[in-house]
Amino acid sequence: PQTGRLALYLLGLRATCPPPKPHRALVTWLKYYLEEDWTGSRRHGHPLTNYYQYGLGVLALCVHHKRVREEVIRRLLAAQHRGRLGHSAVDTEAVLALAFTCLERRRLVGAELAAELRATVRRVSRSMAQAQGPEGIIGNIYSTPWALQVFLATGTCHTEPAYGQAMAALLENLDDFNTAPTMAQVLPVLHGHSYLDIASMRCQEELDTLTPLDVEPPTEAPGNKTVRLVVECAQPWCLELQLYNRQVSTAATASLLDVLWAATAQEPRFTFDTQDTPQGPYLTQVLGLEARQEKRNYWQLLTSPSTPLLMGIADYIPHDGETLILRLSEW
Repeated sequence: PQTGRLALYLLGLRATCPPPKPHRALVTWLKYYLEEDWTGSRRHGHPLTNYYQYGLGVLALCVHHKRVREEVIRRLLAAQHRGRLGHSAVDTEAVLALAFTCLERRRLVGAELAAELRATVRRVSRSMAQAQGPEGIIGNIYSTPWALQVFLATGTCHTEPAYGQAMAALLENLDDFNTAPTMAQVLPVLHGHSYLDIASMRCQEELDTLTPLDVEPPTEAPGNKTVRLVVECAQPWCLELQLYNRQVSTAATASLLDVLWAATAQEPRFTFDTQDTPQGPYLTQVLGLEARQEKRNYWQLLTSPSTPLLMGIADYIPHDGETLILRLSEW
């Protein structure tokens, strides 16, 4: 199900103050996708996509003033309480906190459930403040805008010291937000807003300020580069740690995803697979080894010797001579 992508589209559409008729059918589709997505929870213990995308779907429905079944909300609460949200927990907890806050404030749930949602959001806000690193970053630099949105939505930004420190870290690293999805997360925060504010926009007061922007296409850098690609399995059931170690030649402007495709062309035994997410392709399988949420493992992306990459495979541009490590790890 295209849960996360459609949810983000509907959030963006609502923010542009459109006439009501064109997007009513899309809201109905989102409700359908959420039901389809949730069938995976009954079978596997989690949605077919992931809790991040599902939380975005619940948030988008709430912003459009649509109810969500109480059974679904309680399952999301249970997953949050039991720590089953996945390895990118800051992003997912933040999205769920925004969705829970929206449901409670729009009075789309009963009084008892609303009290549970409020208590959960307070716990999430406190845990994010405690998870802040010494440089002010919460989770990683791309998770930080989500955490800031929670502080803004709950009104704790004026009393929580972590807010100012995280905002300072964000301002120092704005160059990292150079794709549409990451810019969409950081721009509301820079203006003191969260996605929750879309629900209360007064569209009659909004000016039509959207104008097309002519952007010159970037000129391609000539030449090629060679990077070393290493695949490791850090799981106890793997017979050896290093499964693959080869040099891969590709264009100078190639992303990590391009490097993976070049590796498949260079050596047919090298295989990989991805899953589409709102943040771009997510690596799910390499050399036949699949990362599974129910097994609490994922493909960690590193640059040698052990520096985690903070960008996705389609966004990171390795430099010539760099060693990239794909490591199957636990979260």
